[in-house]
Amino acid sequence: MTVNKGFLSLVENEPNFSNQALENSVGTLKLGWVLKSSQLDSLIVTNPILTASQKTDLKADINNVSHINLGRVLGDLIRHSATIIDGSIIPVQSDVTNPTPSTFLEILQNVQTIQGLIPELYGVSASDKSRSVNDHLGTINNIFVDTEDSSAPVFTTLLESIKFIVTADLATETALETAYTNLINFINSVVGDSTDFQTTLDNLATAVATAHTNLNNALAAEPLLTHKNRLITTMNEINAQITLENANLTGIKTFTETLTNNISFAALAEDTTLRGLMSKVAQNKNWQTYFEDYETNQNNLNPIYTGTDKDAIVDRLLADNGLPDVTDATDIVAVAAKARRDDRIDTAGYDRLTAEKQILDASKQLLITTANRTISSLSNTLLNNMNQHDRDKIAKQLDLNESADTLS
Repeated sequence: MTVNKGFLSLVENEPNFSNQALENSVGTLKLGWVLKSSQLDSLIVTNPILTASQKTDLKADINNVSHINLGRVLGDLIRHSATIIDGSIIPVQSDVTNPTPSTFLEILQNVQTIQGLIPELYGVSASDKSRSVNDHLGTINNIFVDTEDSSAPVFTTLLESIKFIVTADLATETALETAYTNLINFINSVVGDSTDFQTTLDNLATAVATAHTNLNNALAAEPLLTHKNRLITTMNEINAQITLENANLTGIKTFTETLTNNISFAALAEDTTLRGLMSKVAQNKNWQTYFEDYETNQNNLNPIYTGTDKDAIVDRLLADNGLPDVTDATDIVAVAAKARRDDRIDTAGYDRLTAEKQILDASKQLLITTANRTISSLSNTLLNNMNQHDRDKIAKQLDLNESADTLS
């Protein structure tokens, strides 16, 4: 139900969603060499003179120590989040004429749909399938700024380590900033009619890569080593989140459509004729089995078998069915009569046998030892066997009900 209070102020205004909150959080990390690294990363991406191949080669050349090249990590994070907001993270259908680009609203709607479909279809929460809201949209939902437990957020840890390294006033960190500045100034100096600047570009890129290595080496001993390791850990967490969101969102339309279609196909199985038809045309063996076994499994479903205490349910159902119907093993006639009702025993010709002989034959059929046994002893063993069989049959119905009602 929509909340009406304040709604009139919204109806003619766009929400203007953006990744500004993430950009603000990333901005706090831009200190020392990280600031220069970020400036260089942004310049490479936006520079209109460098060709696509030059940009690719340059980014690869200076990414020799990726946890030091944090500008690239943070830049990729911002650019990734922007594609979520504008919907471009979902590929445009290449086989459709004038395809309609996806939107942020579509992404939100699909993510919401998945939160409901996964528990229904898989019997687990969406997070158990790495499909929670944050598994799709965590980067713009402050996942690196907030935590649900007592652990420090990713950005908090990263900022502490950046500050520690910058405050250490390392010559190698200063040299790296200088190498960044030299490359930035050169790229800015390149104009449309510039010629033969590749050698200088390569040399300056090599200088940055060398400076990356030198700073990394300077962090090899404690207490700096701890912070170097934190740079690596936080970088991996950021990259892992981006990878997860990319995997989930690029195919979210297909994933949602598949789940929606399959739950619809399963619902159609309630129609006997359609179920038979689908079992014939389905090429997937699992679907064939589902349709073919549907009626049997449906018949196994019974609310009377629902409960957590299996023994208590069996006791109740036995009593509801008037069982055990014979409890006195000395009542030979009653035990023989129960044997004639037992579905495991072939009672052909029993009308010509005495009650004692019926008990003897029934015992043999049920593989009960009869040698050197009195009829009284056999009657007791046979009755216990048959009463246990009554109990086992009800227990089996409980198992069948549970199996039919369990997602598998």
